[in-house]
Amino acid sequence: MHYIWKEWKENLRGKGLWLAIGTVILVSALLLVKFTALSYEQGFYVLLINLFDTLVYFIPILCLFLGAFSIFQEKEQKTLIMLLTRQESFMTFLFKKSLGMHAVLLGPVLVWFFVYLVPLKIFFKTDIWNYFIFILAVSVLMLIFIQIGAFIGSISRSRMQIAGMAVIVWFYFFFLHDFALLSVLQDVTHENVKLFSVAYFLNPIQAVRMFLETGLGIYSFGHMSHLLKSFMWLQPGVFLGACLVFWMIVSFISSILLHRKEGFE
Repeated sequence: MHYIWKEWKENLRGKGLWLAIGTVILVSALLLVKFTALSYEQGFYVLLINLFDTLVYFIPILCLFLGAFSIFQEKEQKTLIMLLTRQESFMTFLFKKSLGMHAVLLGPVLVWFFVYLVPLKIFFKTDIWNYFIFILAVSVLMLIFIQIGAFIGSISRSRMQIAGMAVIVWFYFFFLHDFALLSVLQDVTHENVKLFSVAYFLNPIQAVRMFLETGLGIYSFGHMSHLLKSFMWLQPGVFLGACLVFWMIVSFISSILLHRKEGFE
């Protein structure tokens, strides 16, 4: 609880949290105004898909920066050295710090989306369960990229390094990962399609997108080819959960093994 309160006070004084929340609120409000002319029955689903497609452009990069700068600030202000000399390991520090970051960064966004439900119910026929699926998709996306951001902050020596690595990570997941898979698509067969599927869903953007679009009923897997059935050998929710666990664990362990402390470089 101490780390959550400390993280909250630090973010209140900074501009990053306000930028992230303000961007989410602004985009949500503008899209709501834009799609109010749609039908009462179908407008809800069209709005959610378009809102996610817009948020996915900047939520990952914002979370990468916020997570990285939050960790780096502890090194920059020399508080990390003070904590580690008190016989607290970097692993316990990172665990508590990560909980604080997730709570502080995710909490205001969740509050906003529950407030956002009020105008949605006025203008559209809403489905609470599908709206929960949307919130869950956005939350998982934020959790993964905040933790990857924490890894970037742990291994960085300067703010310039953070900026460079955050942009590279964002660019990889947004463009290069899918481009690399497209380059080997012609070699996918029934024998290796499951391996291709694992590689595809290791991209959190694609795992979240597939979970949301199938959860909202946009895509149906009722009439799939044999190859596509082999590709979707697990439910989208299972792929999403596995992607979340994988990146949270890999980012956390990598942060512990590769972290750089001030005064030891």
